[in-house]
Parts: sequence; C-alpha cells; structure tokens
Amino acid sequence: MASGSFRGQLWRHLRAIGPQLGAQSQPARFYNSTSIPAAKKKYVPKSGTYPQGFQASGTIVGVKPGNTTKPDLAFVTSDRPCAAAAVFTKNKFQAAPVTFSRELLRGKQNRGIRSVLVNSGCANAVTGKGGLEDAVKMAQEADKCVGAEEATIVMSTGVIGQRLPIDKILSNVPAAYEALGSSHEHWLTCAKAICTTDTFPKLISRTFALPSSPSVEYRIAGMTKGAGMIHPNMATLLGIITTDAPISPDLLPPALKYAVDRSFNCITIDGDTSTNDTVALLANGAAGGNEVTSETSVDYEAFRAVLAEFATDLAKLIVRDGEGATKFVTIRVTEAANEEAARKVASTIARSPLVKTALYGKDANWGRILCATGYALISEPGQPANEVSEIIPEKTNVSFVPTDGSAELRLLVNGEPQLVDETRAAQILEFEDQEILVKLGTGKAEATYWTCDYSHEYITINGDYRT
Repeated sequence: MASGSFRGQLWRHLRAIGPQLGAQSQPARFYNSTSIPAAKKKYVPKSGTYPQGFQASGTIVGVKPGNTTKPDLAFVTSDRPCAAAAVFTKNKFQAAPVTFSRELLRGKQNRGIRSVLVNSGCANAVTGKGGLEDAVKMAQEADKCVGAEEATIVMSTGVIGQRLPIDKILSNVPAAYEALGSSHEHWLTCAKAICTTDTFPKLISRTFALPSSPSVEYRIAGMTKGAGMIHPNMATLLGIITTDAPISPDLLPPALKYAVDRSFNCITIDGDTSTNDTVALLANGAAGGNEVTSETSVDYEAFRAVLAEFATDLAKLIVRDGEGATKFVTIRVTEAANEEAARKVASTIARSPLVKTALYGKDANWGRILCATGYALISEPGQPANEVSEIIPEKTNVSFVPTDGSAELRLLVNGEPQLVDETRAAQILEFEDQEILVKLGTGKAEATYWTCDYSHEYITINGDYRT
C-alpha cells in the first residue's frame, strides 16, 4: 500500500482515532428469528424491477456462532463507478464501518464508489484499532473482486463489543462476488443477508421518470434492516439504495439528507439510537439521459421527491417489523407553531412507553397521549422557554383516526374531554394500523412520525438477545 495513497492516508487517520472506539469483549450468543410470520409475508415482494448495471448477492458465512442456514454477507456492486452518499448515526460511539465509510466518501468526494459489503451477526462496534483494521480489510477484499481501489463502502450489524471473525468473512468475499446476479432472487437473498432480529427481508423497487428525459425509464431499488434500537438519528438500521439515474456526486448528499429527514428520521420503535446506522445511496447513470447537475433544476426536485417517498416506504417497513410489534402507528401532529414543535410533539408521543403499551392492550387511554403532548416542549434546564411553541390546553385536540375510512373518534376538543364511545374505541384499536391525530391550534406547521406498540415479546427478544 503506497504511503501517499488515499487508502494509506485514511488508514493512518483511522489508526490514530482507534483508541476512542474502545476494546473488544467476550463472545456471546445471539437472538435468532424464526420463519417469516404469516402476517408479515405480504410485505415481501415476489418480483421487482432493478437498476441497470447493479448486481447483488447474499452468502452464508456463519458470522453468528452456529449459523449454517441464513445468508449473512451481503454484496451489492455496480459495473461502473457510482456517485455515492451516505447518512450515518450520530451516536458518539460509532462503529468501525461507520468511521471508515465516512472517511472514504469524504476522501473520494462522493465519487468512484463501486460496491457495498455488509455483514450481519456482529456490529464491529466498540472494537478499537482491531475493528478499524477489520473494516479496512473487508473493503480491500471487495475492491480486489470488483477490480477497483478505494471503491467499497462497508457496513456491519449485530451485537456491539465483539470482534468480527474476519478471516471467515474475507475468505468468503470471493464467493459472494461469484454469486452476484441481477434477478429478483439475488436481490431478495441480499436483503435477507443484512437482517438480524428482523422477521422479514425489506426490499422495494420501482421505476420513475425525470422531466428532461421523459422517454427514459429510471429504476430505483433499496433494502433496509432494523427491528429494534430504532430512534433518530437514525436508528439501528442499515439501508442501501441504488439507482441507474445520472445524478451528480455533488447533489447526492443533499438529496439523501432531505429524504432521510423525512423518512428514517421520523421512525421510532424503542427510543434508542444505535452505533452502526448507515443509509447509503449509489447512482451509476447506467440508464442514460441528461445528468442532473443543479439543485435548482426540475430534474433534481423530481428525483428528490421520488427518493423521499421511496425512503419513507422503506422506513415504514422497519416499523412494521418492530421487535414484538403488533401495531403500526402513525402519529400526526398539525396546527403547530413551527415544524420543530410539531416534530418534538410527534416524536415524544411516538416513543412514550405508556402510549405504546396502551395501544398494545387496545386501551383508549388518551390521557397518556395528552400527557406526552404536554411535556414534549418543556425547556431543558438552563435553556430559555420557547413561548411561541408552548402548548395551549384550550386549543389542543386529540383524535383516533380509523384506518377503514370511517369518521375520526374525537377524544379531546379544544381542551375539553369528550364522552368516548368505548365500544367504538375498542373497534378502532383492533386494527393493525392505527393513527393518532393531535391538533395544537397554534399555527400551520405539521409533522408525522411512525411507531409501533410495546408487547411482551419485545422484552423477551431483548432480554435474550445476547445472553
């Protein structure tokens, strides 16, 4: 490795900051998901339309002790260099793959990326210098296969504090490369390979058009994983999104940030933000057409809208697969003084254990929703109060909105409690999909969060996840 190369400079930088990431711990057992529950099979696609020039594979490595049946090494490649961008966790204890991939994209200026390599079963987080070395080795082995240098983003997911079985992974990267293909089964197997406590693989694909090239069919495909330790920014999730649209490397980061802020940063399962969260976007331009080069162009606005909607649909799948979840819950806050206030109220309700357990118990305990609303905007100690965003009880409204299209059930109207039809409330709470509507009456801003309920199974999964 030449000392003057970007790889050399990157490696020296990573070694310098390695001690900040901690040391390894002892091996442990893992929680293992069983077959896909019948209620979740409807979310697994039976076919797809995938971007030109990309291939995918999922390979069994056995990263988890005893795993001999589940693919746990995912490989996504492009036959040409891609523009690339990624959004990473804000947790201070950031995993080695996060540190490596961020520095790689920064050094490459979001250009020249060819592949993404992901292992499940071990997070390679809080693993010190050795963990950073393992992340680099994974990238180098993938680079050898695709015939490019400094061209691979790496991700890992699983238990924190354990070193990767790196020799086992490296020896299987060539097999993962040989297994690459462009069929739906290849992509679905790849999506399975990034799962941990997920009960189903999360994969979406679709087509779209751009205004300046209306005759060109563009394709976008993406996979994600996540079921627990989910809360912005971002959640214990990994996401890989690919497109064959020609997007300038300079435009991918703002487009991805816009999309993530409206999708992956609007979901919560348990209020915990992980060490490994990464959502990466690769665009190889293989479909042709005019390159999108300006943030003020109609093409950019159109692509950004497509990406945001696509990311939202991926993010919703994570909530639907929340550990132990039985409900998919939309929290919609409207008539807020500003968007920040709306987001804070929605987020607070969405992560309230009391709200989530009431929904699991099918209990129309709207007082818990009101309680969470009331403390959402309380100023932190030492911070000035935000009078503009203050909750005004006399203007606050709370309703259950049935997902069958029937009339909303009003629980609180302008601060006055309503005589609730408990039978009607029970009928609404039987639905798998729930919506809670809160109108603050202080402005025109709004925000939406997606969450799930808390069940007994959540405790079982996380009490047994490691030990």
